[in-house]
Amino acid sequence: MVKYGAMETLIKKTREELKNNSDERTRLSGERFFKEHVTMYGVKSAVTQRIARENFKLLKDTDKSRVFSLCEELWQSGYLEETFVACNWSYYVHKYYNREDFVIFERWLDRYVNNWASCDTLCNHSAGTLVEMYPDVLSELKRWAKSANRWVKRGAAVSLIIPARKGLFTGDIFEIADILHSDADDMVQKGYGWMLKAASQARQAEVFEYVESKKATMPRTALRYAIEKMPPEMKKQAMAK
Repeated sequence: MVKYGAMETLIKKTREELKNNSDERTRLSGERFFKEHVTMYGVKSAVTQRIARENFKLLKDTDKSRVFSLCEELWQSGYLEETFVACNWSYYVHKYYNREDFVIFERWLDRYVNNWASCDTLCNHSAGTLVEMYPDVLSELKRWAKSANRWVKRGAAVSLIIPARKGLFTGDIFEIADILHSDADDMVQKGYGWMLKAASQARQAEVFEYVESKKATMPRTALRYAIEKMPPEMKKQAMAK
């Protein structure tokens, strides 16, 4: 177990390893994936995951609340790679989630997330897993979908990507898509289109029927994402005006 006095040392160690594995070419290449400004060290994704995994071993048997405290400190830095480490660490303790942890994830999303990659990494795994464990928080995702924060709105959709692939929560997915339907933000459109695409992998007929009923007013970006995994004839019909 890592004691409180050692927690800062672990954060420092993690940051030093990220800096030592940074590369200017990787940083410049990574920045091109974002329209908004992001702060990066320039560490490749696989290396960041390795650093997260190896340092988490030092947290063995550490209380979940302490792990979350470390994650909070990483989120506060603003560095993209540190947010990825935070997302990994928060997911590694998912066996110990309780419903109240949703509030913590919501705070991180609303307060610290400023790009699609951090949003998706947090929501695909930590938030999405919690939703599967405690389905009553679906009502909270529907509240997220009405947020003024673009990343919270996107999070409402992308938190359901993995459950959607399993054929879960289809009705709730359509409700969230309805709320986000006419949102002008392309990051939100791509998010709920991706959610529908994931749902189509298990519920193709239902998603196709939904898209057909909405296509006259659904933004083209969301529509294209939603039908991406469908057969050519379905795509052609969905894209027809």
